[in-house]
Amino acid sequence: MPGNHERALDALLRRGRLRTLETAHGIDFTSNDYLGLAQSRELAQAVERAVARGVPVGAGGSRLLRGNHEEHEALEYEAARFFGGETALFFGGGFIANSALLSTLPSRGDLIAYDEFIHASAHDGMRLSKANSVAVRHNDAQAFEDSIAAWRRDGGTGQAWIVIESLYSMDGDRAPIRDLFDIARRHDAMLIIDEAHATGVFGASGRGLAADLEGNDNVISLHTCGKALGAMGALVIGPRVIRDFLVNRGRPFIYATAPSPLIAATVRAALEICETQPERRERLMSLVAHAERELTAKTRFTPSGSQILPLVVGGDVPAVALARSMQSRGYDIRAIRPPTVPEGTSRLRLTITLNVDEVAITRLVDDIAAAEAETAA
Repeated sequence: MPGNHERALDALLRRGRLRTLETAHGIDFTSNDYLGLAQSRELAQAVERAVARGVPVGAGGSRLLRGNHEEHEALEYEAARFFGGETALFFGGGFIANSALLSTLPSRGDLIAYDEFIHASAHDGMRLSKANSVAVRHNDAQAFEDSIAAWRRDGGTGQAWIVIESLYSMDGDRAPIRDLFDIARRHDAMLIIDEAHATGVFGASGRGLAADLEGNDNVISLHTCGKALGAMGALVIGPRVIRDFLVNRGRPFIYATAPSPLIAATVRAALEICETQPERRERLMSLVAHAERELTAKTRFTPSGSQILPLVVGGDVPAVALARSMQSRGYDIRAIRPPTVPEGTSRLRLTITLNVDEVAITRLVDDIAAAEAETAA
């Protein structure tokens, strides 16, 4: 058995796909800490206040046993108000929340129509589901409608589910959310929207790109807390019946130790910062605009229109070489390769956060142009 593993790792190495763990180093152009909250004094002070009032680090058990804490419930109450949904349910992370949603809610005889670029966690949830699933061409609203209509014509009688990200993690582009909501209404379908990379960044007070749809009885949204909110965990927002069903049937929720009450208190503080400090988002958008101007003027890469800027190189080995060249220049930039992205689209995934400024961005783009010239020579 170990020999098989060694051969598999050797094959990854030869293809330029071997992954290793690295600590953070260099100027941050790779994290999802979009609002610069992860190491902020504001969140550190929120932790200090929570510890001072006796909030524990650990929950001590699942939430259906002794692990349910008043901080969990306070966060869920505040999150439902903040995002505009009927209820909220706090999970330990976005991966487990996505897995719980898709392994628990769709039933045998249902159809899950999902965007082909959806998060890996959604794929894992669908593998555990008894529902049928079909991949739909990326951001093609008509293809979603056609898939559901074809399923109905072929005798499908269950519930249809549309599963998307509002802002895609590797391309930085937006889903046609309103069109998909209208399709969901026409076909009596449920719409699950993963707002992971939009939460805190887009929408009024950072409520996300689908903020105006929250509260509809056929909409479930997922807001991760470890990206722009600077902490960890995830919040599922939706109708009360969905929350109650997940509490009763969602195995990733039922059998997991509850998230840290201290983290719940921290996330609540992050939501308050989003609501009271709009200047953070304004500053971020200014930096994104600056990065787009620089990339357009000095490189062959096309901006995405968001804080996620994919520099698609193509091959695995050239992408790794470009990333290493940038790392040697003092940047924390990583190469993203299949299976995370489609074959032939290996890339550098740049992110713009409040951990950098215009000077760093200008220098970055100049160095990208120089590194590309060197690796192409």
